[in-house]
Amino acid sequence: MEYTAVKAVHVASAILSISGFAVRGVLMLRSSPLLATRFARIAPHVVDTVLLASAFLLAWASGQYPFSQPWLTAKVVALAVYVLLGTIALRRGRTSRTRAWAFAFAMGTALYIVSVAITRDPAGPLAFFR
Repeated sequence: MEYTAVKAVHVASAILSISGFAVRGVLMLRSSPLLATRFARIAPHVVDTVLLASAFLLAWASGQYPFSQPWLTAKVVALAVYVLLGTIALRRGRTSRTRAWAFAFAMGTALYIVSVAITRDPAGPLAFFR
């Protein structure tokens, strides 16, 4: 598969993943039974698998790897934080307040990841002020 096609798949799946998380977060905040549907439980795993597979293909095709490229390292570390906050927001948070805060910080982390991808700078949104 061509690099630009893989990048398009990666960007599209990132948009789907973050949008899907935002929708699930709103459903969680509203205590909606839709969050328990089969689709809401399975679709995120499919989208995130495509997202990660395309990320690995992009890294391999470009020869840029985490821990050798600071901006990719920042994305990987932020991804781990995003996943942790996401699990607190959607499953492990004991109170609705904890879940709401975890959701807000997870969305902020997702925006940071996107800004690092756009700027290719670990400073993320602060890179625009340099």
